[in-house]
Amino acid sequence: MEDYKKKLGGLADKLKQERPKTPMQEVLPVKSPAQPAEPEMQFNNRIPKSLLKRLKAYGVEADISLKDINIQALELYLSQTSKPV
Repeated sequence: MEDYKKKLGGLADKLKQERPKTPMQEVLPVKSPAQPAEPEMQFNNRIPKSLLKRLKAYGVEADISLKDINIQALELYLSQTSKPV
């Protein structure tokens, strides 16, 4: 019992002498999600399976979503084939 009291007393003295080390928290500003310029609508269509596989492979390689690929392709197509609105 004496040994236990010595260890416990030594711990209390150590805690009093050494200041506890508290971790410092880094504060970063919260990034708000980008607001789309115009509202988005759903667009569905069917394409050949082989084309979908190629699109998915390209998306993985270029780190771009299928949605972004479709938007870019449609904008490019319309800019080349139609009159500006």
